[in-house]
Amino acid sequence: MSGKTVTRADLAEAVYRKVGLSRTESADLVESVLDEICDAIVRGESVKLSSFATFQVRDKNERIGRNPKTGEEVPILPRRVMTFKASNVLKNRILRSHNQRKAKAAK
Repeated sequence: MSGKTVTRADLAEAVYRKVGLSRTESADLVESVLDEICDAIVRGESVKLSSFATFQVRDKNERIGRNPKTGEEVPILPRRVMTFKASNVLKNRILRSHNQRKAKAAK
């Protein structure tokens, strides 16, 4: 793993280079897209980015958990969680990249 993290600034820079908007416009565009995704998720809507992934909010019911250290039973309160499900296109792309790296390392 390279250990690099892609930031909002990196995304804005990529938009700047590929689309040709100004740096400010590129940053605003990235912010707008991320804001819209966040707003939709908060509203409980599913966000599907074709060939990338689906983001969904799930409601989890209350349940009984166990403290692994003490073994004591503890109630886990109901909550909402966000799930990320990668598309098959993304999964296959990751697998191809992994296999290519593995083949290079074997040489």
